[in-house]
Amino acid sequence: MCDTLIAAREVTKNQFALFAKNSDRSPNEAQFLDWIPARTYQPNESVQCTYINIPQVEKTAAILLSRPFWMWGAEMGINQHGLVIGNEAVFSKIPANKEPALLGMDLLRLALERAKSALEAVDVIVDLLEEFGQGGSHIKPGYLYYHNSYLISDPQESWVLETIGKQWAARHINPIYSISNLISLEGSWDRSSPGLEEFMVEKGLVRDKDQINLAEDFSDLIYTTFADGKSRCSRSLDLMLRNTGKITVQSMAEILRDHGGNPDPTPGLAGADICMHASLGPIRGSQTTASMIASLQADKPLIFVTGTAAPCTGIFKPVWVDAPMDLGSLPTSKFDRETLFWTHEELHREVIKNYPDRAAVYQGERDALETEFIEGALALRDGSLEERKVYSEICFQRAADAEKEWLEQVRKAPEKQRLLHSLAWRGFNKKADIN
Repeated sequence: MCDTLIAAREVTKNQFALFAKNSDRSPNEAQFLDWIPARTYQPNESVQCTYINIPQVEKTAAILLSRPFWMWGAEMGINQHGLVIGNEAVFSKIPANKEPALLGMDLLRLALERAKSALEAVDVIVDLLEEFGQGGSHIKPGYLYYHNSYLISDPQESWVLETIGKQWAARHINPIYSISNLISLEGSWDRSSPGLEEFMVEKGLVRDKDQINLAEDFSDLIYTTFADGKSRCSRSLDLMLRNTGKITVQSMAEILRDHGGNPDPTPGLAGADICMHASLGPIRGSQTTASMIASLQADKPLIFVTGTAAPCTGIFKPVWVDAPMDLGSLPTSKFDRETLFWTHEELHREVIKNYPDRAAVYQGERDALETEFIEGALALRDGSLEERKVYSEICFQRAADAEKEWLEQVRKAPEKQRLLHSLAWRGFNKKADIN
C-alpha cells in the first residue's frame, strides 16, 4: 500500500510544484537511494530489468531512485529534468499476469531514464507496456501480483496513468491530486489504449461502452476495500486542500506522517493510514519503508528523503540528482548497521514499543532540525554542485548523530505491552536477525 500526491505550483507557497510519496512494503524489505548517472549506449545494447531483458536506448538521463534492494526498478524517483514518478499497486477483476515481464517499478525507472516531461513519460510507459507487458511477483520473499497506476509530474504539468495488463487510461490533472491503491479514473480520461472500451465489453465488465466507470468496472472489490485506498486518498486530498495557496515542503512532510488523528497508529489489525505501520495479520502486513518529497524545477530539482522507514519516526534530508552521495552499503532483508535503512530501524522499532510516549521524546527536536535542513536547502537552490553536495552530507551526518541520541532517550521511556502487536514485531525482527 502506498500514497502519492501532487500540488501544482499555483497552490504552493513558493510557486514550485510539490510531489510526495510514501512507499509501503513489508517491514524488512529495505529500500535505498540509488543515484544513476546519464549514459550513452552503443547500438543494439540491451538492459536487464528485474525479470526480462529489453533493448536499450541511445541515451539515458541521470536519475535518483528509491528502490527495494532486490529489484531493478523503483517505487519512486526523479530525473535531471525535474520529472518525478510514483507508482501504486492496483487490483482488478482482470487477473494480473504472473509470468515474468516488466514490473510496474521497472516501467517507472525506464520512463525516468528515457523521458524529459510528464507527457513523454506517459508515452514511454504505454509503449513499453504494449510491447512487453507487465507481470511477475512484485515482492520478495513471497508472491504478490498486481497492476500499476502512476502519478507523473514535471515542473509544468501532471498526469495520472492507470494500467490493467496492457490496457491503460491517462488524464491530465491540476492542481491537486492523490492516488493510492485503487483505480481513481472514473468516467473521464484524456488518452487510452486502443480498443479499451471494446476490451471491457468483451470481458463482461460492462454492457454499454458508453457507460464506463473505470474505477467501478475494473476494480477488484476485496483487495481494493482492504487496501483502504479510498479513505487515504480522501484524507491526503483534504489535507492539501486545507492549505491551498500555502502548501510547503513541511506541509507535505506532515501529510506523509499522517495517522488520521490517531495518537497511537501501531496496534490495529485492520485499516491503513498514509503513514503506515505494520502489525499482525495479512491486512496490516505493510509498513511505510521509504518517503520522498520533490520540489520541482527544470534545473537542479530539490528532493527531500528519509531513506528510512516510518517518516513519523524519521527525518527528511535534502539531496539533489546531480550530487550523488555515498550512503553506505546496499541493504538486504537482514539487519545491518552499515546501512542507512537498518541503522534507523533501531530507533523506529524501539519507538513503536510505546508510540505515543516514545515518539514524543524527540519529535519536537526532530521537527526543528528538519525545518533547518529544509530552509537551508531552499536557500541553496542556485548553489554550486559542491556547495549542495557538502550541505547534503552535513544534513545526513547531523541526522545520524541526532538519531543516536534520540535512541538512547527513547529507551528510557517505558514500553507498553500489546500482545498481538508485539507478537507481529517479534516475528519481523526474527526474520531480520534482530536479537
